[in-house]
Amino acid sequence: MGKKVVILSGAGLSASSGISTFRDSDGLWEKHDINEICSAGCLDWNYEATINFYNLRREDIKDKKPNNAHKMIARVKEKYPSIVEVITQNIDDLLEKADCKGVLHLHGFLKELRCMNCERVVNIEYKLQDSTNSTCSKCGGKLRPNIVFFGEAAPQYEKLYKLLEECGLLVVIGTSGYVIDVSFLSQYADKAILNNLEPSQAIVEDCFDKIYYEDANSAYKKIEDDIEEYINSL
Repeated sequence: MGKKVVILSGAGLSASSGISTFRDSDGLWEKHDINEICSAGCLDWNYEATINFYNLRREDIKDKKPNNAHKMIARVKEKYPSIVEVITQNIDDLLEKADCKGVLHLHGFLKELRCMNCERVVNIEYKLQDSTNSTCSKCGGKLRPNIVFFGEAAPQYEKLYKLLEECGLLVVIGTSGYVIDVSFLSQYADKAILNNLEPSQAIVEDCFDKIYYEDANSAYKKIEDDIEEYINSL
C-alpha cells in the first residue's frame, strides 16, 4: 500500500489566474492551428511561427499571479516534503511563483529552451526566443521550446508512473481527462479526489471517493483538509 499523496494538476488549476487554457474559446490557442504550432515536426517546417507562439505564451505568464490553489499545493508540499508529490500538465510557472518545490512538469516548462541536438536545457526566464539565444553554447545545435508537442514522446511520464506506484491518495485538480486518463490513474491509489469546474465525459466519477465541481481557487481549502486528514490517518 502506498503512502504518498500525489497531486496531479491541469489547466483548471491556473485558469482563475488568467492563463489561457487549451480549450478556451477566446484563449491564445484559439487563434492558432494546433497542427501548425504544437505538433511533432512543426519545428522542421514552421519554425518561426512556432517560436513566436511560445514567445507569446511566455509573455502571457509573466505577470500572472498564483491563486489560492497554487499556494495550498506549495503549503502542503513544504509541510510534508517526503509524502506529497506535485505533478502538473501545465507549462506555466505559477506553482514555482507560489514557492512550490520539486514540481514535475509532464509536458515541459515555458521558461526553458532545449537543444535539438544534445538535449541541453537553458532557462531564459521570460525573454523572447530570437536569433541571439537560439544556438546551443555547448554544441552549436538549434534550440527549441522545452515543451512536449502532440505526437512527441513525453519522457517524464515514466516518473509519473513510478510515483503512482507509491500513491495512497491521488488528488486530481483541473484536468479534463482527455490527455491523461485520470480514471485509470485513480486505480493506483487507495483513495482519490477530483476537483474540476464541471463533469467531463472522459472521467468516470465512480473512480473517485470525493468530487468537488467548482473552481480550484475556491475548492482549495476542502482539498487541503482532505490531504491533512489522510496524512494524519497514516
